[in-house]
Amino acid sequence: MDRKDLQEIITETLAIEAEDAKRAGRLGYMARTFVQATLPHKATPSNEFYRENGLFSLTILAPTRIGLPYGSIPRLLLSWMTTEAIYTRSPTLELGPTLSAFLAELGLERTGGTRGGITRLRKQVESLFCSSISCRYADEGSAQGAGFMIAKDYSLWWTPKSPDQLPLWKSTVTLSTDFFNEVIERPVPVDMLALKALKRSPMALDIYFWLTYRMSYLSRDTVIPWPLLQGQFGADYAQNAHGLRNFKVNFLKHLKKVHALYGAAKVGEVENGLLLKPSPPHIAKRQIPMLEGKRRKIESPSAAERLAPMLASTDILLRTDTYEKARRAAPGLDIYALEQDWREWIAKTGKLPDNPDGAFIGFCKRKGKQHGQT
Repeated sequence: MDRKDLQEIITETLAIEAEDAKRAGRLGYMARTFVQATLPHKATPSNEFYRENGLFSLTILAPTRIGLPYGSIPRLLLSWMTTEAIYTRSPTLELGPTLSAFLAELGLERTGGTRGGITRLRKQVESLFCSSISCRYADEGSAQGAGFMIAKDYSLWWTPKSPDQLPLWKSTVTLSTDFFNEVIERPVPVDMLALKALKRSPMALDIYFWLTYRMSYLSRDTVIPWPLLQGQFGADYAQNAHGLRNFKVNFLKHLKKVHALYGAAKVGEVENGLLLKPSPPHIAKRQIPMLEGKRRKIESPSAAERLAPMLASTDILLRTDTYEKARRAAPGLDIYALEQDWREWIAKTGKLPDNPDGAFIGFCKRKGKQHGQT
């Protein structure tokens, strides 16, 4: 992809940003429980999974013959169900008129075979709907907990060999009362376009969900230590120095993809962890109208939406020492605020610098000179 094509992608994506997110079909939601602690990233032989985030812990139990849900599909499915439940205010959801239609809504390809979208979707749907979820808050003096199933009941009438065929009965899921109340009362707003751009990476999806959630209430600079981040996002890594190093490298690699789509997030690596500075959430929560029936209208994907995965690959993640050089170039100014201005300028002009670190330092120098003249 040459620079001209890339500039056109950025220009088109910037134009859709100016549209009303809800009208463009981009305003979605995710269940908060699965933002605070995450699902497995890959298949595991065990039927029990555990993750923790500070005082909060999440345990998932699945029937041995069915297995635990894992990967991107359960995350996309959870967000779809949360969004659908909020728009319709109904615990009973229709999973598309056909299998092909539902695959398209999740942003998945209609492919067969053991690793195809059709086979993977069917397996992950049943794994998620058959699993038991247990949440727990505990400190030295007290403990609270709750358990629930995602689905009260479900019916899948899809025909994998004929994904475009209309079935005699509709495929549905009825959310359990506990899960339905959870998603209605405390959802996390997300950008559905971002989810489709990040769909190939469960780690990137988890980082995106978590980052926009944290930014929705962050009021001061906060450093999250790497061991805590590993406990929340990287349970598959060894609990030693080597495992922590591997987790950190992988986390930062996927953070690049997230930051390419969510450039307003002021986040960067520091010596002991990840620095978060107060930033606007990626998409604001808006009042949702009550809709008739069990389905909301899904508009056809725009050109910008189809090109979102390519946009996500045009990430810019500055080196750690670049921020130190930028501080010296613009003493007294908020470097992270300058970074946001710089990224907004790039998005507006569609001009990606050949040397991002040098370009950002130069931008800070100019701002520092302007500040010194006033």
